Amino acid sequence: MRDIILLQCKECKEKNYVTKKNKKNQTGKLEMKKYCKRCNTHTMHKETKA
Repeated sequence: MRDIILLQCKECKEKNYVTKKNKKNQTGKLEMKKYCKRCNTHTMHKETKA
């Protein structure tokens, strides 16, 4: 049930984080505020396919 997903920065489009998501509980795209090394700030990261 858990799928591996990548989190991509909305500002610089770099794929920074790998995480897992339960598709039954979370049906939409996952968005989190995470630290981006390239932007050097906290930015929104959106789910992309692995």
